[in-house]
Amino acid sequence: MNALVNMAAEVPENPLVPPIPELVIGLIAFFIVFGFLAKKLLPNINKVLDERRKQIEGRIEDAEATQAEAQQVLADYRAQLADARHEAARLRQEAQEQGATLIAEMRAEGQRQREEIIAAGHAQIEADRKQAAHSLRQDVGKLATELAGKLVGESLEDVARQSRTIDRFLDEVEAQAASDATKAEAGR
Repeated sequence: MNALVNMAAEVPENPLVPPIPELVIGLIAFFIVFGFLAKKLLPNINKVLDERRKQIEGRIEDAEATQAEAQQVLADYRAQLADARHEAARLRQEAQEQGATLIAEMRAEGQRQREEIIAAGHAQIEADRKQAAHSLRQDVGKLATELAGKLVGESLEDVARQSRTIDRFLDEVEAQAASDATKAEAGR
């Protein structure tokens, strides 16, 4: 046996292979520590991990619920926005229709007022023309009477005769003017 011990002593020891007694003691210590950890610490670690997993799952559920609620609020908001756009378009259309109606009414009223003003103007012009014709007849009559009196050498103060003479003279002048106007229009 000595020979084996000497031989073992002569073989250089491998630093990677531990001696067997140390290996056995290390394995025993490992199992003791592992058993202690498995009995005492591992349940506490699993308990903490379970609680943490439950918290994370709860937060995920809360986040999903919040996201679903946000999606619902977004859908409601979009629906309200679409309704508001439709309402705005409807109001715009109504305003355009009312504006067109109001413009048409105002045009009709303006046309009516214009026609009234034109009619009143024509009536005023006709009245002024008649008044001017009457005044002109009187002035022309006086001048014609005076001129005739000077030509004849006697006074033509008889009002009835004077009036008939003036009317006859003016009628002839008007007839002459009308025939001249007819000839002028025919010549065009």
